[in-house]
Amino acid sequence: MRRLIFTVTTDLNYDQRMQRICGSLAQHGYQVLLVGREVAASRPLTVQPYEQHRLRCWNNKGKLFYLEFNFRLFFYLLRQQASAWCAIDLDTALPVWLRARLAGQPFIYDAHELFTEVPEVVSRPGVQRLWRAVERFIVPRAALAYTVGPALAKVFEQRYGQPFAVVRNISRLTEAELPVAPPAAPPGGYILYQGALNAGRGLETLLDAMPQVAGRLIVCGEGDLSAALRERAARLGLLDSGKVDFRGYVLPEELRAVTSRAAVGIMLLENQGLSYYYSLANKFFDYLHAGIPQLIVDFPEYRLLNQRYEVAEVVELTPDSIAAALNRLLRDNPARYHELAGNCRQARLVFNWQHEEQHLLGLYRGLWAPQTIPT
Repeated sequence: MRRLIFTVTTDLNYDQRMQRICGSLAQHGYQVLLVGREVAASRPLTVQPYEQHRLRCWNNKGKLFYLEFNFRLFFYLLRQQASAWCAIDLDTALPVWLRARLAGQPFIYDAHELFTEVPEVVSRPGVQRLWRAVERFIVPRAALAYTVGPALAKVFEQRYGQPFAVVRNISRLTEAELPVAPPAAPPGGYILYQGALNAGRGLETLLDAMPQVAGRLIVCGEGDLSAALRERAARLGLLDSGKVDFRGYVLPEELRAVTSRAAVGIMLLENQGLSYYYSLANKFFDYLHAGIPQLIVDFPEYRLLNQRYEVAEVVELTPDSIAAALNRLLRDNPARYHELAGNCRQARLVFNWQHEEQHLLGLYRGLWAPQTIPT
């Protein structure tokens, strides 16, 4: 049995993408270990069909965190054996590549994002130069490389002349059928944002829009802006009025239940770097699978999918545009809500993990039969 080791800097309980990837590989005959991060607030690991291990660091922010985590990761990997070694993004890539090199085994690069172009890196030129140097070193040395969408794959291919496969980050289609699309937004349904509370997610503008919106907002997730966003909501009177509810970290099973009861999803990004501009986020598909319309910005991947299936309202990133679109869906135009919700139910049959899983399995089979690797 071939053993695969994957590495992330996330808390494994909340990383739905890696749960899907590792779970699929484990269920198809691979022995899988996923290595991640533990912090003081981490809950006990949830049961998965693969091995899990979390590393705990003294430092949990900035350069010292990355330095400490990479050292700890390398020395942990030295004690492990595997058939192939996979780094998720650049922040774990160097120790994983070195361990694979020492073992003379395949190194795999899974680019969840264009790490050198995320807002937190783009805003600091020195930091960006460092990560670009890491990227130039790492990417050409990968025996297999893949990412989450065609646009990001094209960027990598243009930069490095290296083929990048695509495995979209999409929910598994459940056996339970969704009910018929409701004729209007369901009574008591809420607006939902799920994901990291980080720069470039349009969250400040969303909060500024909420005083004008006929509905309430639930926010699931935490991040660098957690405190600032709660302070902003308080200043706008959104917490006292109950118009905004910050739920913090929510486990995937609980999050699916929260999403299923929402009326509208939020998928707003700011153009603060190529990673966001060319992204194809899992929350887009999570809302689609729940059968709820969403708000999106006019970025290439979302535009292409929405032109084909029309599951979302495209908005400008201004409070007035966001508020108008939300009120249209929640209150003013039931026919439009019914149309988008119905389209979601059709599109989920095309976009689901069952389809993406086949691409993933083909890539890993191809590691040991290079002529069959799909591109």
